Amino acid sequence: MKKILLGLLGLTALTAMAAPLTEAEIDAAVADLIGKMTVEEKVGQLNQLSGRGLDPGMVALVAEGKVGSLLNEVDPATVNALQRQAVENSRLGIPLIIARDVIHGFKTIFPIPLGQAASWNEDVVRQGARIAADEASSVGVRWTFSPMVDIARDARWGRIAEGFGEDPVLASRLGVAMVEGYQGDDLSKPNTMAACVKHFAGYGAAESGKDYNTTWIPEVLLRDVYLPPFKAAADAGAATFMCSFNDINGVPSSGNRYLLHDILRDEWGWNGLIVSDWGSIEQMRNHGFSRDLREAALQGAKATVDVDMENYAYTQHLADLVASGEVSMDELDAMVANVLRLKYKLGLFDNPYVDETAVAFYAPASLDAARRAVEESAILLKNNGVLPIDFNAVKTVAVVGPMADAQHDQAGTWVFDLEKEHSVTPLMTLNEKWGKKVKYAKGLAHSRDRKHDGFEEALKAAQGADVVLYFAGEEAVLSGEAHSRADINLPGAQKELLRELKMAGKPVVMIVQAGRPLTIADDAELCDAVVYLFHGGTMAGPGIVNVLSGEVNPSGKLPVSFPKMVGQLPLYYNHKNTGRPAEGITYIDDIELEAGQTSTGCTSFFLDAGDGPAFPFGYGLSYTTFEYGTPRLSSAEIAPDGSVTVVCDVTNSGSVAGSEVAQLYVRDLVGSLARPVKELKDFQKISLQPGETKTVVFNLPASSLGFTNLKNEYVVEPGDFQLWVAGDSASGTPVAFAIK
Repeated sequence: MKKILLGLLGLTALTAMAAPLTEAEIDAAVADLIGKMTVEEKVGQLNQLSGRGLDPGMVALVAEGKVGSLLNEVDPATVNALQRQAVENSRLGIPLIIARDVIHGFKTIFPIPLGQAASWNEDVVRQGARIAADEASSVGVRWTFSPMVDIARDARWGRIAEGFGEDPVLASRLGVAMVEGYQGDDLSKPNTMAACVKHFAGYGAAESGKDYNTTWIPEVLLRDVYLPPFKAAADAGAATFMCSFNDINGVPSSGNRYLLHDILRDEWGWNGLIVSDWGSIEQMRNHGFSRDLREAALQGAKATVDVDMENYAYTQHLADLVASGEVSMDELDAMVANVLRLKYKLGLFDNPYVDETAVAFYAPASLDAARRAVEESAILLKNNGVLPIDFNAVKTVAVVGPMADAQHDQAGTWVFDLEKEHSVTPLMTLNEKWGKKVKYAKGLAHSRDRKHDGFEEALKAAQGADVVLYFAGEEAVLSGEAHSRADINLPGAQKELLRELKMAGKPVVMIVQAGRPLTIADDAELCDAVVYLFHGGTMAGPGIVNVLSGEVNPSGKLPVSFPKMVGQLPLYYNHKNTGRPAEGITYIDDIELEAGQTSTGCTSFFLDAGDGPAFPFGYGLSYTTFEYGTPRLSSAEIAPDGSVTVVCDVTNSGSVAGSEVAQLYVRDLVGSLARPVKELKDFQKISLQPGETKTVVFNLPASSLGFTNLKNEYVVEPGDFQLWVAGDSASGTPVAFAIK
């Protein structure tokens, strides 16, 4: 290995290997190595394939330097064997990068990203990513295709599960936390993974919430809503980006030079590696953007997509494109340099192999962290006083529903390395703690089950219980990539089962585990309490039970608005106003027969759903209550280049300790473009004892109050503003201030 390094780096660079290489040292090493490479070897570094173990064909490709990175190899012995082919048998000894979709845990599974977003806690997200990196890197995985920071305003879209919700400020902060968790403070350490921020960009705006669908996003909306989380991740040092499947305004992302080169690389000054999504270069033919694979390869290269993931476009055509002059040697070298630079940053030239004896999963501290993540992300949507439950006082608890003991499905989407036997379910936890009191009747075999065969047993269990715990929701396979739903009600016969349970006349607590917001407003009316948990992962059971018992006071807040009906979608809190805002709402059943066309008032609402969500962005109850004082500002007027300090007293007015997310919202009352009715600008999660008051302090720079105008300029305009500090996006009393 040292002989190889001496040949590639020279003695000076080698002696510096004890410490991370500087950027200058990496650039020099990369330039030296590129100077030794043939065109075919350069193209090989851009080729990413899915692993096939020690298949002879794959082994030969690696040994010939025709593969730069591999997906989906998670056996450390296989990883080392392939790495030896690259390092010891290829002409230049360039190591492989092993990549994997590690989205919310490797073996120890945390709540899905949308669930982690419900914690509104950067430490929860950062720690989850750190544990995922520890576990995955122990088998040789050094590159993960996460975080996904796509803004999603449509709950029909299956991939809403993988992101942080509908707000750019929340998604930016949590996306940065995840990048920091994966990459640590030194990417060359062997227990790190290179983050891959995806999907650049606008994927979450897919029409009708249908995956891979087209998007039409005005430039001002792209820059003010969809791009900020990506910019924050780029500024935080994210090593790689992934382009999205969708087209934006007619141009597929994989061939979008304006997006990938002009904005990401030139405007933002980011110099990392861009990888295509699986087959997304080749699929530009389906978009009608590329006439054939050769043209797709040309368009991808010109857009500065460095790595071709399972497209075979570069391996088949890039050398010819260079020979013809359509892609210059400088352009090819720049692509290769981005790949090699990442390999140096990961320390792979110095330490390409993994210790096959050091694999360790499910550490007690990791499981504790996963449980705490569940506890912090559980959202109390309704409580008529039945929660928390004193399990020592009640005689019998009925446990019903398809998600009570779903070891596989509670893990959620994108868990390729799940070992479901390690999942601890709510039923398992309840049985362990209060087994003699628990009467379990599943009711439905799975979430999509439409059979009523188990209803009688479930009703009998409910009739004999003091309280009914109804575990409802979606199976894991109903959300995630390519799993969009036009109907986002509880699937199967779950609604009918709930109505059956209600007939028992006992308090009903519905606990929902799902990969998206579901239209449960009508179901919630039948329940005495509702706890919502986006799929919770390995430790969903202990986390949920601790919330139900009151050992933990729920503090989760919604990272996305919940519609009353699917027809309201897309739905988001930071919408624009209309010329006729909703007022005097008349519902469809209240309209008189033969009423006049204008009798309902001619304002902006649905006759059957009214206006607004079932549960607003930022919403979440507690077992205690919080009172907000009137926000106080350091000045009622600020300069366009100044800032204002906002302070607000928050008091725990209840009888138990709790945590609250204080949220700062702002409205620009008049602008050269119509502005949203509210925009989140900052938040803090605080813990308070009963009767305790804490003062939250926010620094609000005027620069955060600007927007992109029609000239594509970011402007901060003078004018009048309103400001709220509240527990959700629909609460609070506004305070006025102005930019002068």
